[in-house]
Amino acid sequence: MSQQQRLAIGLLCGLVAGAFWGGVFLAPKLLHAFTPLQMTAGRYLCYGLASAVLLAPGARKVLGRLTLADWRDLAGLSLLGNIVYYVCLAVSVQIAGVAPASLIIGLLPVTITLVGAQKSKKGPGEGVALRRLAAPLLMVGAGVVCINIAAFQTASGVGVGRLVLGLLAAVGALVMWTAYAVWNARRLAATPRFNSHEWSLLTGVVTGLLSLLLIVPAFFFGGAPHVPNAWVLFWSVSLAVALGASVIGNGLWNAASRLLPLSLSGQLIVFETLFALIYGFLHEARWPLPLEATAIVLMLAGVLWSVHLHRPDESGVH
Repeated sequence: MSQQQRLAIGLLCGLVAGAFWGGVFLAPKLLHAFTPLQMTAGRYLCYGLASAVLLAPGARKVLGRLTLADWRDLAGLSLLGNIVYYVCLAVSVQIAGVAPASLIIGLLPVTITLVGAQKSKKGPGEGVALRRLAAPLLMVGAGVVCINIAAFQTASGVGVGRLVLGLLAAVGALVMWTAYAVWNARRLAATPRFNSHEWSLLTGVVTGLLSLLLIVPAFFFGGAPHVPNAWVLFWSVSLAVALGASVIGNGLWNAASRLLPLSLSGQLIVFETLFALIYGFLHEARWPLPLEATAIVLMLAGVLWSVHLHRPDESGVH
C-alpha cells in the first residue's frame, strides 16, 4: 500500500470514527435523569457483551495469543480510555453542556501530538516534525479559547461555579484520553499479532469485566428510582453508544492509528468534536454562536493544515 493510500484510508477511518464518537457527547443529555456512574456502567456493560459476542467465533485462537503483558495493558487502557474518561465526560456534559465539554476535549489533537513527541523525539511513525505543526496546533488551541469565552458569557443559567466544575471534569477527560491514545497507538505498533478489530474487541471484553465492579455502586447506591420507560431509554442509548462509539468507532480508530503517524492520527480527533457540536446544536435546536462558529473554523482549518503537511511528495516522503 502506497503512502498516499495509507493517508487516504487512515483519514476516512478517522472521519467515520469521529462521526460515531460524536454521539457520545449527546448521550448524557438524553440520559440526564441518570448519574454519570450509571451511564458509564451501562455503556461498558453493553460494550463488553457485544465485544464478547463478536469475539466468540475466533476466541480460542485470539485468546491463545495473549500474554500477561497484553492483559496488563488492556486493563490499563480500558480503565483510562473508557471508564474513567467517560465518567469525567458525563459529569462535564451534564454540568457545563455539550459545546464546552466537546471543545475542551477538542484539545486532544494538541495534547496527543505534544505528548507523543515527548515520548519519542525522532521515532519511526512519528510523522512531521513538531516545529512544523506548531502553527496548526495553535489554531486548534485558539478554537478552544473561543469556545470557553463563549461558555462563560452564557453561564448565567448554569452558574460560574458549576461551569468551572464541569470544565475541570472535561480537563480530566482530556488527560485520560491523551494518555490512552498515545499508549494505545504505541501498543498497536508493537503488537502486530493482533489486527485492529481484534485489539478493539479485546479492549471491549476487558472493559466489560471492569465495569462489573460498577454495578453495585451505580445501580444500588446511586441515583433516583426510574419508571420502566426510562430504563428502556437508558439501555437503548447505552447499547447504541456501545455499538456505535465503542465497537465500530474504536475499531476504526485503531485502524487509523496503524495507518497514520501519531502526529496526524491525534489530529483527527477533531472530527469527534465537530460531530459532537453538530449533534448538540441539533438537540438544542439552535445555530452556533459567533464564537462557537469561529472555534469550529479554527479547529477544522488547523487539522486540514496538518493533513496537508503530512501529504507525501512525489518521492513518497513527507
